[in-house]
Amino acid sequence: MKPLRTLTVTLMAVVSLQACTPKMAFLNSTVAPAVSGNVRVKKDKNSNYIVNVDVANLAPAKNLDPPKNTYLVWMESSDRSVRKLGQLSPAGRALEAKMTATAVSKPDVVFVSAEDNADVEYPAGPTVITTRK
Repeated sequence: MKPLRTLTVTLMAVVSLQACTPKMAFLNSTVAPAVSGNVRVKKDKNSNYIVNVDVANLAPAKNLDPPKNTYLVWMESSDRSVRKLGQLSPAGRALEAKMTATAVSKPDVVFVSAEDNADVEYPAGPTVITTRK
C-alpha cells in the first residue's frame, strides 16, 4: 500500500509542476523560416512571471532584408499592453539565443521583432517569430 501512495504523490507532484510552467512554441516564420524555439513561463514566489525564451537558427539581424541591428523580445498581456522584455543575440554554430525576463503580468503572446535600435519603446520592425496563433 505504501508504494502505491508514494507513486500517487509523486505523480501528482510532477503534474502540478508541469501545470505551473506553461510552454508556448513559436510559430513558423515567413521573415526567417529556419527559426524555431519556445517560451516557458513560471510564476515565482512573489507572484511575478519568469519568462524564458529559447530560440535556434536565428540568423544575425544584419542578414535580414532589409538589414536590422538587433532582435527584441516583446510580450502582450491580457489587457493588450505590449512590453519589451529584452534583447536576443544569436551565437554559436546553431545560432542559438536565450534570455530570461521578469514580468508582473502573465504573457499571453510573446514575439520577437527585428529593430534598428534596441532603445525603442514599441515594436516598429517586422515580427520575426511569434506565439500568436
